[in-house]
Amino acid sequence: MKISVVIPAYNEEKRIDACLESLMKQKIMPDEIIVVDNNSTDSTKEIVKKYPVKIVTEKKQGMIPARNRGFNTAKYDIIARTDADTILPPNWIKKIKKCFLDKKLIALSGPAEFYDLPELIRNSHWQSKPTGVNLIKSYNRIVRKMTKHDCVFGPNYSIRKSTWEMIKNNVCLNDKQVHEDLDLAIHLAPYGKIKFDVNLIVSTSVRRWKRPNAYIEYLYRGLKSIQKHKKSIIKQNNV
Repeated sequence: MKISVVIPAYNEEKRIDACLESLMKQKIMPDEIIVVDNNSTDSTKEIVKKYPVKIVTEKKQGMIPARNRGFNTAKYDIIARTDADTILPPNWIKKIKKCFLDKKLIALSGPAEFYDLPELIRNSHWQSKPTGVNLIKSYNRIVRKMTKHDCVFGPNYSIRKSTWEMIKNNVCLNDKQVHEDLDLAIHLAPYGKIKFDVNLIVSTSVRRWKRPNAYIEYLYRGLKSIQKHKKSIIKQNNV
């Protein structure tokens, strides 16, 4: 079993170094690492060139086009997807390989903790290190209740390449209308088991949540994703 890692990147010069360093320190190395440059105007590409990775370019702006370019480029059995601002634990690839020994498994995901929470929150009485973990676990419970299957979470998921080939022409393409990871999970679900492993934890940036409107936008796109696939979700739930 071989693994391709796909990392979409747009102007990630401040963070992609740490992400790639964490991949270089894996107990079991991935068989290829693909960075999809999505029109970066900073030094992202120059930083990436320091590492033994493949760089491909996606001219159409957006997470979904960049993800799709990476997934279509990937050569190997399992595609592991993460974000450029994410740091992977040394056993990430090893755990993924072990989980995919289950032949019924088509997708694997897990939560993340936030490594750059403001110090005031990080040191407050009620805050514990895995705040992000608890948030994403709650999100998965909501998704499971609505769709009857687990979600996949953007910075931390893997899918079988063979299943991607089956759904790649059907996934939604508008970043503003759907969550790319929720949309992907809904398309994957009819083909096998999706597993959300609460112990498969990565570290990621909280930067996307610093804007107050990010929460409204996230909820809006989540609801749009569910509404868009309402019929297929009902059909899947009745199987």
